[in-house]
Amino acid sequence: MDTNEAANQDMQPEPAAEPAAEPAASKEPVIKIRNLSKIYRDFWGRPKVQALKSLSLDVQPGEIFGLLGPNGSGKTTTMKLLLGLLFPSAGEITILGETATNVEKNERIGYLPEESYLYRFLNAVETLDFYGRLFNISKAERRERVAHYIDLVGLSHAKHRQLKEYSKGMTRRIGLAQALINDPDLVLLDEPTTGLDPLGTRDMKDLILKLRDEGKTVVMCSHLLADVQDVCDRIAILYEGELKQLGRVEDLLTEQGRTQLMTSKLDDTAIAEIQEVIQRHGASIESLDHPTSTLEELFLRTVEESRERPGRRFVAEDAVASDAGTESE
Repeated sequence: MDTNEAANQDMQPEPAAEPAAEPAASKEPVIKIRNLSKIYRDFWGRPKVQALKSLSLDVQPGEIFGLLGPNGSGKTTTMKLLLGLLFPSAGEITILGETATNVEKNERIGYLPEESYLYRFLNAVETLDFYGRLFNISKAERRERVAHYIDLVGLSHAKHRQLKEYSKGMTRRIGLAQALINDPDLVLLDEPTTGLDPLGTRDMKDLILKLRDEGKTVVMCSHLLADVQDVCDRIAILYEGELKQLGRVEDLLTEQGRTQLMTSKLDDTAIAEIQEVIQRHGASIESLDHPTSTLEELFLRTVEESRERPGRRFVAEDAVASDAGTESE
């Protein structure tokens, strides 16, 4: 290489550094509810019951969201509003990027109602094939999906029996298979474990977790709080149509005002002396964290507080203020 070529190479500008990758934009919520209210009116149009009062919440893609509340709190009304079966009195709902009143979006939704209304004289194969036809699924794909979902819900042994011979638990299983036949992006489940024995309940919860692993978004209502605690990422608690609690399950159940210290085995003297004696007795701190309550305790406490203070509702600033107060202690 001659001197000129070397000089030219030295004069070449250095390649520009590649721009740093921009953080991925946050995904749009699958469900966006803003200031949603629903008033049921009597025959003459007079207000009779206000089922929802200024409800606002989001459901993110790929999460399992639990909707809790005592009877009459507005859970079923919320479900029907999401499906477009009812019209809101005020507020807005966006679901899968569409307005709730756009029924075409229901092709991407699977719904398991609290009571499955199925044709009792059809068997499991005929039932799923019938609903597959409603979604215009081809015959070959229909046959494949029917076999897959019957096996998934554990009804292969009874797939040729008429549904009138099914137990309540078996009916819930075929109802779930029917809700999944269109391979939905969003699955709405109303009391999914009703009528199931402990083994069936465990299977149902495992299946719900599997749906999340497949990238589906699940919204479930349930009175069985232990089931919700086992599978849900976030929950909302409603009381008399108002949002009272909203957040991640582990955050809501953590008692921030208390600290739990767990050590290896200590004798009575070490327990009495606590902090000064831990290291002297050769014990190690195995965990240092906040103790948690149960979802049932949180639910009952929220309802009781709502009865005592009926005008109070959840706002995002409450959670921020609570966190700030905990950090300053």
